[in-house]
Amino acid sequence: MSQTKNLIKSLKKMLRARDVTYSDIAKQLELSETSIKRMFSQSSFSLDRLNTICEMIEIDFVDLLRVFDDEQEKITHLSSAQEQELVSDIKFLIVALSVQNRWTFEEIITHYDISESECIRYLIKLDRLGIIQLLPNNKIRRMVAQDFQWLSGGPIESFFEQDIQTEFLHAKFIGTGEQRVYLSASLSNKSIDIFNKKLDILINEFSDMQNDDSKLPISSRQGVGLLLAFRPWESTVFQKMKRIP
Repeated sequence: MSQTKNLIKSLKKMLRARDVTYSDIAKQLELSETSIKRMFSQSSFSLDRLNTICEMIEIDFVDLLRVFDDEQEKITHLSSAQEQELVSDIKFLIVALSVQNRWTFEEIITHYDISESECIRYLIKLDRLGIIQLLPNNKIRRMVAQDFQWLSGGPIESFFEQDIQTEFLHAKFIGTGEQRVYLSASLSNKSIDIFNKKLDILINEFSDMQNDDSKLPISSRQGVGLLLAFRPWESTVFQKMKRIP
């Protein structure tokens, strides 16, 4: 697959994440939907049209190129054994998560009680796992795709459920920049699908902010946690009150 086709593939993924359709693009470019589909299938766009499409999802062409580069030959997940290797050594996990958050070598050893030799050793292991490329002078190139995810029910997810989630939720969420909201409703299947798509958009926006702010020094950033949970559900307290037919 050519580089151009890969670039358009990255663009299509971003458009889907923001729920932008061929019809929306056709209206914006004042072309038929058939013409738009043909351009995508043939990866045939003028730079002006690409810029216009990028503007529809509030990015510029440079952002598209960055996402394209980030997704080239990069991994989307680890094996269960590889995740277990991370959670078995808290320092190794800290280095891995710091790298995922685009921290530099210098920032990691300055912020955490991890020596230079330890950090280099962990970075070499991450390089062997394919998570990064360790470059000269301890420069780090991330090799995980933008849609990288930990295994569902895997060692990392279990670690966060058992050790992190309870600590994270053990707060009143009344401080500056804090929110905790619980809502319940009766929704149709259509509304449930729509809301899940909106959550996907929010997750992508969160990831975009992380990428944008990664250019700032650590002193200008602070760690944040975001927990999203949504499913068809009714409390057993309410279920017990139902009339028996």
